[in-house]
Amino acid sequence: MAFEAILFDCDGVLVDSEKIYVSVEREHLARIGLDYEIDEYMDRFQGLGSDDFWAELDRDHRSLGKGPLPESFGSELDAATMERIDRELSEIAGIKQFLDIHEGPRAVASSSRLQRLIHKLQHTGLYAYFEPHIYSGEQVANGKPAPDLFLHAASRLGVDAATALVIEDSANGVKAGLAAGMTVWGFVGGGHSHQGHTEQLLEAGAHKVVDSHDDLAGLLFNSKSPTE
Repeated sequence: MAFEAILFDCDGVLVDSEKIYVSVEREHLARIGLDYEIDEYMDRFQGLGSDDFWAELDRDHRSLGKGPLPESFGSELDAATMERIDRELSEIAGIKQFLDIHEGPRAVASSSRLQRLIHKLQHTGLYAYFEPHIYSGEQVANGKPAPDLFLHAASRLGVDAATALVIEDSANGVKAGLAAGMTVWGFVGGGHSHQGHTEQLLEAGAHKVVDSHDDLAGLLFNSKSPTE
């Protein structure tokens, strides 16, 4: 394998959570007058650091003359999201088989809050594949699309950023990996992938786009996919 380490985003790459987040978020935002077309929503918000996400929503809400976001909105959204996560979340097809044959340093680098990130990995049986190298946007000064999180993960793994491969499903994540000086491959194998997703990642600068973990394994290991 040509890369010294692989850094994985979590939502939409390791676990099929983006479709849950997008569904719950758009539903709750519409209730307070923030209606977004799916393409606009994915382009603006997918992969964005938590602080930036909430700041953008608050700005949009104020622009409607409604003032700041309702005080209860965040807690209500969290509760609805976690109920769906606990009921519906699964890993992305093929990821466990990929990790079973992958040898070498790897980490998770996600915009999710750390405790929620750990919960999702434990819920889907992926935690042991990455622990202790599980990193959250909460642990760095600037979230994606800034490079901080990927640089932090590479540093903790003890690898040169230039030798790392990032697997990302969002334009903001792609931009973060590129800003860190890493090779970035887009991933469109999640349940949230939509028409134009591949083009969106390529336009953000992804060096390549893969549509499954079988495809990823074939490219990296130059062998049969792990599920064959």
